[in-house]
Amino acid sequence: MPNESYELRGKYSKLTPDRDKSPPLRPSLEAAYRSSSEEEFSDIDEFDPLNYDGGSGKRRRTPSSRRAAAESTAYKDAPDSRAGVTRLFSNEKQAVARSRLRRWLVPSRLCCFMVLLFTGALVLLLSVGGLWVYKSAPEDGQSPPWYPSPRGGTVKSWEDSYKKAAALVKQMTLVEKVNVTTGVGWAMEMCVGNTGAVDRLGFPSLCLQDGPLGIRFADNVSAFPAGVTVGATWNKDLMYRRGRAHADEARMKGINVLLGPSMGPLGRMPAGGRNWEGFGADPVLQGVAAAQTIRGIQDAGVIATAKHYIGNEQEHFRQSWEWGTPNAISSNIDDRTLHELYAWPFADSIRAGVASVMCSYNQVNDSYACGNSKLLNGILKDELGFQGFVQSDWLAQRSGVGSALAGLDMSMPGDGLKWTDGKSLWGAQLTKAVLNSSVPMERLNDMTTRIVAAWYQLGQDNRTVWDGGPNFSSWTNDEVGLLHPGSDDKSTGIVNKFVNPQGGHGSIARDVAAEGTVLVKNEGDILPLSRNGSATKNGSKYRVGIFGDDSRTNPNGPNSCADRGCNIGTLAMGWGSGAVEFPYLVAPLDALREAFDTDSVYVTDFPTNTPPIKKSPEILMDQDLCLVFVNSDAGEGFIAADGIRGDRNDLYLQKGGDKLVQDVANGCGNGTGSTVVVVHAVGPVILEKWIDLSGVKAVLLAHLPGQESGNALVDILFGDKNPSGKLPYTIAKRAEDYGEGSKILYYPNGVVPQQNFTEGVYIDYRHFDRYNITPRYEFGFGLSYTKFHLSSLFVHQTKAKTPLPSTRADAVVAPPDFDKTIPAPESALAPPGFRKLKKYIYPYISSTSDVTVGRYPYPSGYSVNAPLSPAGGDQGGNPSLYDIHATVQATLTNIGDRDGAAVVQLYVQFPPNTTDTASGAPVAFPPRVLRAFDKFAVPGGLDKTAGKRKKVAFEVTRRDLSYWSSAQQNWVMPTGTFTFWMGFSSRDLPLTGKF
Repeated sequence: MPNESYELRGKYSKLTPDRDKSPPLRPSLEAAYRSSSEEEFSDIDEFDPLNYDGGSGKRRRTPSSRRAAAESTAYKDAPDSRAGVTRLFSNEKQAVARSRLRRWLVPSRLCCFMVLLFTGALVLLLSVGGLWVYKSAPEDGQSPPWYPSPRGGTVKSWEDSYKKAAALVKQMTLVEKVNVTTGVGWAMEMCVGNTGAVDRLGFPSLCLQDGPLGIRFADNVSAFPAGVTVGATWNKDLMYRRGRAHADEARMKGINVLLGPSMGPLGRMPAGGRNWEGFGADPVLQGVAAAQTIRGIQDAGVIATAKHYIGNEQEHFRQSWEWGTPNAISSNIDDRTLHELYAWPFADSIRAGVASVMCSYNQVNDSYACGNSKLLNGILKDELGFQGFVQSDWLAQRSGVGSALAGLDMSMPGDGLKWTDGKSLWGAQLTKAVLNSSVPMERLNDMTTRIVAAWYQLGQDNRTVWDGGPNFSSWTNDEVGLLHPGSDDKSTGIVNKFVNPQGGHGSIARDVAAEGTVLVKNEGDILPLSRNGSATKNGSKYRVGIFGDDSRTNPNGPNSCADRGCNIGTLAMGWGSGAVEFPYLVAPLDALREAFDTDSVYVTDFPTNTPPIKKSPEILMDQDLCLVFVNSDAGEGFIAADGIRGDRNDLYLQKGGDKLVQDVANGCGNGTGSTVVVVHAVGPVILEKWIDLSGVKAVLLAHLPGQESGNALVDILFGDKNPSGKLPYTIAKRAEDYGEGSKILYYPNGVVPQQNFTEGVYIDYRHFDRYNITPRYEFGFGLSYTKFHLSSLFVHQTKAKTPLPSTRADAVVAPPDFDKTIPAPESALAPPGFRKLKKYIYPYISSTSDVTVGRYPYPSGYSVNAPLSPAGGDQGGNPSLYDIHATVQATLTNIGDRDGAAVVQLYVQFPPNTTDTASGAPVAFPPRVLRAFDKFAVPGGLDKTAGKRKKVAFEVTRRDLSYWSSAQQNWVMPTGTFTFWMGFSSRDLPLTGKF
């Protein structure tokens, strides 16, 4: 088999994109390059994630010893182009430094010269130079090899599903197995992702559909609050209920696989474009929310997808060519940081039984995530015991044979290196690779069996529930439409049946939106408001002014911008594939007008960020109360809106929001009125331009509330519900306070852009605590209309401390065995008279002459069986990691006069002066890390009955008390004394106890 068909197509893709074939919904970046400083380029030098300690922030070895080690270790999962890039830019700098002729310092000449030089260098780089960089760069990435791919079916809870799956797969032909693993192509069927069916055995085409907050491209479905809003509730029950409602709708729409929840990005960079899809900037908060969501989804019989695995922390350069670069960014993460931060919520998801994991677009340690054998085979399938199937993000697959060997199980949407090209890296190519033995039959059997086992595990073989596939089309709103709209086939049929599965889900959306609203300022207890207003001196009506474009709906309709790719009107979700169509959207302005008593309150509104204050100052001066609505939007990188392309440009309010708040707060009631600010945002916002103004009495961070936005806000503003939301991230006073690792790489620092995670485990509040930086509002913070008190902390040891978990036990269940015989090539030909649709992905080969047997250049390390991880053994890792070693108890009392709910948070401080026993190196820890939380509803009132108290109890596991030792490749519990901190935020921790 020719190498070009598989490895080289992924590694050395064409350097000049076809401009006349732009991908749908994926426009190219226009002129993304600029000249950069040495500081920008320094990020590509001297960083080896395998030689970096995420706790101390120090290298383990010198650069020279690292290079020597790297030269002796070969690995071919993906290219590492950084050495060539460094040389290229170094030579360019030297040439510029030598060119000091004064005549070139004339501004006009210098400008022209630099433009010509830049243009020429760019053309050279992307034509001849780019190829030189590829071919001269080391072939080996920095991620170690891990082969072969572990087979599924080794966990007791999946045993029956694997038995059923094996029985079915054993009846499948080669092409039928390939058909199950490969998508049929973008827009070829009704869903955004569709696998091939095996009709003769009753195995259907699986429908995969976005997204994490609702069903994309579908009619009559709910638009739930976004993940960041869910995280801000800190409410495990609501996390589950939202997931269950989401999946009930998906099942009734005929969707087999929901592409959510999202726990990557984790939130390393507060300006990251897709942070809002996840639950917050902490691995424990993300892990609990993801696990609860997954349980809700899968209890409804729908396959959940844990995404994006892993290190996809920014939108810029996340995938090849989307930003003008031929390669996706590489997130360079050390071993400890990977385990303790970014893989943590995926471990919780797998322990919850998630049936699918989506690998991300980006590279990790210079190996594409969907072709990284260490990530997929070593960590996901061996160490974390993942039993389901790994699917690629859409076009995140960058090689054929390589990705199959590395652990990818399903190619989505099936197309190759470009959108809708019909040139799949699998499909017929995978069939050839199996026929010529490049991909072992055992690997294909496992890929297929994992997919079929997930189908059985969720009960989707039940024909009374799953009886006909999707009843909607992602590509048209009409009842009758094309059956295969991405092909040349003009056949039509009924594609939309307009099933309405919403039921009473609006109430769940409203509850989540209300509890996800965080009250961060309430000066003089101005909130809650009275529907009747407050008494005025002259007995006239109480006057309320509502300001800001964010208060109203988009005048063109809430769905007027595709994938919500604009910031017009009130912000209720971010943009991109994680967005959905609103069935309706209750704007704050409409809900407020309905809420106030018009007999005693006079409401005026100015739904613009530029009200005519100078021309008509009375619109402010005449108000008793001013409500200001402002926002900050972002989303997926394929959409640009208002100068923002995916990632936010900064952390300030958008569309002049800061000035609007200043103007209103200074002028409301001629300086005597009260201003309440409501912020809808995708993440942290810097509030310093106005937060301390005397007129700003209250601030609510309402995040992305979904369809019930206005109603949920009214619930909080008027005290129908007591605010109980807590920040799922830190709000800084300056963007710089988040640290160097928080900065988006806006301009490429090489042909393979490099993002070094040198901050290690110190992100968000961990960074603030380490450097003693005072935030504006800390992680976990949020006010209530009542007051709570914690007392009587008690620590009870339930299991003795030992350094290492129990020895990994042998699997109690053996994976199924299959016949490994390679069939005759003739069996892979299409049936006589079979008509192929244009660009539709099929598993059939064109001719038996396509199959040529030769010596395949497998990656270095492929012939050596990697040792099993001592941290593995079950879903989520070694079962011993989840042993309870301590319980921490306390008493929570509501000392206020209102009923309310408090989020109690437990943080762990690790023993000081810890040394790794294997390496002898010191182990540094953040001052405190979140390890448990829960929300407790406690009645209030003036009496002092026991009903105002709740017992608080948390179980602390071995994993909670351990760090990842790269030297021992295991979780290690340090000796010494732990300190437990209990309280209401990362910096409000009144109770402590020793362990």
